[in-house]
Amino acid sequence: MNCNNNIIINVGRQLGSGGHYIGKRLAEDFGCTFYDHRILNLAATESGFGENFFEMNDEHSGFWESLINKNMTWLSDFGFHNNTFTQEGLFNFQSEAIRKAAARGSCVFVGRCADYVLRDFPRVVNIFITSNLNDRIARVEQRHHCGRDEALSIIERREKARAAYYNFFTGKKWGDAQSYDLCINASILGQEGTEELLKIFIKHKLGL
Repeated sequence: MNCNNNIIINVGRQLGSGGHYIGKRLAEDFGCTFYDHRILNLAATESGFGENFFEMNDEHSGFWESLINKNMTWLSDFGFHNNTFTQEGLFNFQSEAIRKAAARGSCVFVGRCADYVLRDFPRVVNIFITSNLNDRIARVEQRHHCGRDEALSIIERREKARAAYYNFFTGKKWGDAQSYDLCINASILGQEGTEELLKIFIKHKLGL
């Protein structure tokens, strides 16, 4: 399958930065298929495992070791004794689903280490979106209907897991500028303005 003409945009993001919204807008503007947690559906279908297994492992590097150690009997009851049923095995299933999606057509991927998984694909742009902490807290407060302290706790907990997952599987550092083509603070221009600037950058990088 020839994927040389496909546009691949990978969006890493801090929690509450607006990166998910910006990624979705970019997909609309460039005519790309948008993948966030939807890639888990593909991975589940490709592997034969249920989607819940991938959701529990999503962007988290430590869950499966503790689950397998504590629940080996339960897993054996379901026949999950194969060596591929590991955190790395599940990551590989998801990675294969990402590669197949990218080969089929132009895509925007949010998270899921897609920048690393698709590192050998042509016409790839890797972006990381951050935002001022107060803006991020406000979005998480609204999304989860919680107070500032709880919102900050959610951000710290989930970003710790997200960074550990990314660092574990890629050998790179999550959020480090060297891992991406462009890092941008969405608080400066707002979500709409940031997306407009990113469109210019992507077109320039890909020669569109």
